[in-house]
Amino acid sequence: MYPAPPETEHLVIIGNGMAGHRLVEALLKRPDRPARITVVGDEATAAYNRILLSPWLAGEMEREALILRKAEWYAEQGIELVLGERVTSIDRTARRLTTDAGRALDYQRLVLATGSRPAMPAVPGIELSGVHGFRDLDDAEALAGVAERGGRVVVIGGGLLGLEAAEGLRKRGEAACRQGTGSLAVSVLQRSAQLMNRQLDATAAGLLEAELTRRGLAIHTGAQLAAIEGDHHGRVTGVRLADGKRLAADGVVIATGITPNAELGREAGLATQRAIEVDGHLTTSDSAIHALGECCQFEGTTYGLVEPIWRQVEVLAEQLGANPAEGARYEERPSATRLKIGGISLFAFGPIDPDAGHEVLAYHDPVQGDYRRLLLRDGRLEGAILYGDTAMGPWLFGQAQAGRDLGPCRRALLLGAADADALLDAHDLDTDFDTQDRPVKEAA
Repeated sequence: MYPAPPETEHLVIIGNGMAGHRLVEALLKRPDRPARITVVGDEATAAYNRILLSPWLAGEMEREALILRKAEWYAEQGIELVLGERVTSIDRTARRLTTDAGRALDYQRLVLATGSRPAMPAVPGIELSGVHGFRDLDDAEALAGVAERGGRVVVIGGGLLGLEAAEGLRKRGEAACRQGTGSLAVSVLQRSAQLMNRQLDATAAGLLEAELTRRGLAIHTGAQLAAIEGDHHGRVTGVRLADGKRLAADGVVIATGITPNAELGREAGLATQRAIEVDGHLTTSDSAIHALGECCQFEGTTYGLVEPIWRQVEVLAEQLGANPAEGARYEERPSATRLKIGGISLFAFGPIDPDAGHEVLAYHDPVQGDYRRLLLRDGRLEGAILYGDTAMGPWLFGQAQAGRDLGPCRRALLLGAADADALLDAHDLDTDFDTQDRPVKEAA
């Protein structure tokens, strides 16, 4: 347990993304928060909701709706906010950091919440002008410009981020076309045989591909990028696949995963692997430095979903207070994946492919576009994929985490939570009645 900090304790948080901002909000709720807090962000914009970049790109909301807090709010809370400066070095001995603007900040406690960046494949042409990531507001604004100019865009990656980028581009391009600018053609390249192969089975992925194709996206599965081609001006002109096929392109979007921004911690001498290693208190190999979110690694796991990161925030806020709770530790827990791509709802958890011990329950309504598939083992739910109507997803996930025997409501599991709960309640009542002591008749 940390000793109570002095009144002058200075906490510096490097990173003003969603994780860093969530930590600030959590600390402000605590009466024992550090006396002085400084937040340093390398973007010029105050914290915003990156999850909403896709609907913003699609033209479904104003930019102002993305902002989590305006810069003035930080001052009102007594927090120093430094924007548009990147921390270039950390002197752990002096407990001092330096930014690219020459600013020096001393700290007693330091939090690295530096996030991640798009993982760029090592292929020829990756450095050409017109090749974009899709990770921050600058990326989204650049893609909006691409869509409004019209032409041909190829999105590399058929996972969630790639499909969100493709749908956002398509929608913005349609709106621009209606206003008289050039039309936009969007293609998606997926290396595996199906879209979202880490979350969906073949049936759900097929439904998703059919719907996106109907909307106007060109989907290419089993397509491996070999090179990005350009002209003599260094501008992208197309992509070439491993099988020799070529697709013309005025722009390319890379959405093949993320790389943790761990370099700052690594250069400071912190223990790192793929990301900055932390323990259950989110403490690095230096007891005065913590790491949080996509830049950290706990027991071999790195992060890209908000649910585990929000749990990390709760633990770290406790550790940064003057009187941290003894049992406040981060632990890995199963997570459900909740996805929404252009109005298409998906919910999934557990294994994707059944094994020999699984009982498979499935429901498919191709007219309505609904699909549900459950994997049970000895009556207990281990995995689910829901496409279309996902209302039952949280209930199913809760039952799986509780390890409840769902045999009594098996026939209603694909119908809805209310029907399943009614059968479970009836079974519980019958069980309670059967186990009660019953009167014994006296012999005549």
